[in-house]
Amino acid sequence: MYDRVKDVTLLIGRVAVGVVFLAHGLQKWDAGLDGVTGMMGGIGVPLPTLSALFLIVIETVGAVGFILGAALPVLGVLFAVDMVGAIFWVHLDAGLTGQGGYELVLVLGAAALALGFNGGRFSLDHLLVGRRRARKAELQTA
Repeated sequence: MYDRVKDVTLLIGRVAVGVVFLAHGLQKWDAGLDGVTGMMGGIGVPLPTLSALFLIVIETVGAVGFILGAALPVLGVLFAVDMVGAIFWVHLDAGLTGQGGYELVLVLGAAALALGFNGGRFSLDHLLVGRRRARKAELQTA
């Protein structure tokens, strides 16, 4: 029973983190590549067009993949990179807490990284890869 509860909590965590990224990604999607590029350039991010494209794609397409549990380790790392950039380019001067602080950004990055490497059995990664690995391990120990 513990394993099932653990997998459900991992699914809830993945969906919650993914929905937050998706909400932010859709805001960027609505602003368009030019709008996000302008924002990136305005705060001094290098390669603003490439950075804007990365953010729009990872926070929309990547968020859907994260919710579904696909390519979790890759997405977890990319979300962490996204959040490190947000901390250093946008939120650092505001401090950890308070208006514009980086506490949410820090938690989102850490949660995405942790869930990326432990997405649970209710994920596409487990369905496509995890079951094969489990069977192979069972055969080796038998």
